[in-house]
Amino acid sequence: MLQIFSMPCGWLEFDSKIFFPERKRGEQMITIPVPSYLITHPQGNVVFDTGVHCSVMKDPVARLGVAGAKSFTSRSKPNEEIVAQLAQFKLTPNDIKYVINSHFHFDHCGGNEFFPQSTILVQKNELQTARDPELNKKTNFDPQDWNHTLNYQAVDGELDLFGDGALVLFPTHGHTPGHQSLRVQVTKSAAFVMTGDACYTKSNMDENRLPLIASDRDEMYRSLGKLRDLRDKAGATILYGHDPDQWREIPHAPNALA
Repeated sequence: MLQIFSMPCGWLEFDSKIFFPERKRGEQMITIPVPSYLITHPQGNVVFDTGVHCSVMKDPVARLGVAGAKSFTSRSKPNEEIVAQLAQFKLTPNDIKYVINSHFHFDHCGGNEFFPQSTILVQKNELQTARDPELNKKTNFDPQDWNHTLNYQAVDGELDLFGDGALVLFPTHGHTPGHQSLRVQVTKSAAFVMTGDACYTKSNMDENRLPLIASDRDEMYRSLGKLRDLRDKAGATILYGHDPDQWREIPHAPNALA
């Protein structure tokens, strides 16, 4: 049975200027959820993003470095990490057929190391950037998060994961060179789109407003427009990357989102 479950895999507090550049630095702090999603499909379980590594709760400086820990304060509670979240379903990482990384920032692939038996799907551009020392200088991809002996599979553009139209990966480049999002067709008339960081919040989409962090602003505007069309023209439900207001409104594991 095809179902979607939203799982909190971290909470982070930081300067809201990162999301909304027109604000003054230090004007307002924001605390945002770090979502992961479990999708159950008849052909295998899928996880979209693996959240913040569990060690960030115990020793943020050791994991994120002094600058990272100063910029991002962990507000996570015990069990708000990927392995504990899966345990709610009596699942372990070995029960996950595919892991999808929207991109390689620390709050989206921090739990990758716990999935040695899974195939991890990442856009080709993202992998190439991560593995190139010169390109990686501009991205803040931390090798602690992604550089493990794992079964990475490069995706080049769109991918229909099971060949039935139910889970379709598609590129939403711009935030990072190889960012990707996921459309889940739950029924013929109901689709959900997990944006990752291609769109942080509903306000970013409604106001066509990019955050501070973008590797290619023109490309990110195009991706934001693509996601907006899926919402406004195709009727899909958008699951924004880190929207506190939306997160308060939707069901969370162990209850199904859809």
